[in-house]
Amino acid sequence: MPDSANDVIFKAEGLTKIYRMGEVQVHALRGIDLVLHPSEFVVMLGPSGSGKSTLLNILGGLDVPTDGHVWYHGEDLTRASDAQLTRFRREHVGFVFQFYNLIPSLTARENVAIVTDIATRPMTPEDALARVGLTERLDHFPAQLSGGEQQRVAIARAIAKRPVVLLCDEPTGALDSATGVRVLEALERVNTELGTTTVVITHNVDIARMAHRVLFMADGRIVREQINTERLAARELHW
Repeated sequence: MPDSANDVIFKAEGLTKIYRMGEVQVHALRGIDLVLHPSEFVVMLGPSGSGKSTLLNILGGLDVPTDGHVWYHGEDLTRASDAQLTRFRREHVGFVFQFYNLIPSLTARENVAIVTDIATRPMTPEDALARVGLTERLDHFPAQLSGGEQQRVAIARAIAKRPVVLLCDEPTGALDSATGVRVLEALERVNTELGTTTVVITHNVDIARMAHRVLFMADGRIVREQINTERLAARELHW
């Protein structure tokens, strides 16, 4: 049984994921060991197909491993039922993806309220949107917002339920540099002010400079880890 101490959010041991496509087997993960700590800002780097998204999906309870275990605060998620995983996602994890998945017919405030209406201890939509710098856009529809603003609404929606962990898959992938920095500033603020453990998948090596820790993935493995003794603020990044 792994460490269940207070300084460990996730612990993964021997995570393996094999996708079967007809007679072909695709090894997405090949024995991942990983520990994530409270309030960490972690960046995962690696080429397409290296297993980053698969690992993130397993941590977030969206997928299950073929072999190995992942514990969340000492609870083995790999033994959880579908109902338990649904509750875990709803109560503990926020997700941000490259594409914003906002409902076009709802305002920014209403898009966030979808989450706050079912969360157990939510912040208000207004508070969540203020934390990502969108107080002036509460009643705007997605079509009236820029790409960066839409992504910040998506972040507000993810953090409104006060998740312990925020998992972000290429959150700046569809954005230019200046707009991407605004999105990263929002993630930085959430990590700093709320203490939310934040994991960001990216192809962009520059973003790694704002992380506490960088995990380099290749061929389904974590091949290297880097601790940043000096971190850059999001506003100092450019690419």
